[in-house]
Amino acid sequence: MSPVEEHRKAAESFVVRFCTIVTSDAVFEGRRQDEVTPLVASLVTDAGHILINAVIVPNKREEIRKAIAVASKECDVVVVTGGTGISRKDLSVDVTRELCVKDLPGFGELFRYLTFIKHGTAAIATRAFACVADSALVFVTPGSKDAVRMALSDLILPEVKHLVYELRKP
Repeated sequence: MSPVEEHRKAAESFVVRFCTIVTSDAVFEGRRQDEVTPLVASLVTDAGHILINAVIVPNKREEIRKAIAVASKECDVVVVTGGTGISRKDLSVDVTRELCVKDLPGFGELFRYLTFIKHGTAAIATRAFACVADSALVFVTPGSKDAVRMALSDLILPEVKHLVYELRKP
């Protein structure tokens, strides 16, 4: 059995605690409905894990930082949605980087690859990102439902128990 297979087997019984942070001025101000949190809740619980907290914050550096700092102390995995583009309001990746102790570059690389397959060269516009902050895995995804679904279903959930196992090792 390979080390990856051994780690996956050791982590089979893990129930992972998720938090989600939706960064969106429109959702925060009530101009648009939050469709991401119910999606995350459904995908996470269908995979046998729990969503223990969900917050909506505006695209403001300090609000995002505070939400990530709190969530990374109470959850194993924090999913931050929105703020991965290149506009002035896209701050989630930048703020998350400031809190990171270790990057997980494979997440962004694979996310962009899957986006390229589906949408072509528009994939270069996303800065999807993942790292370890405090004692949690933090994944920053675009804010669209399709992007969140792809990130969770194709990348995060299939590997999350193994990643949490690695993070918890002494």
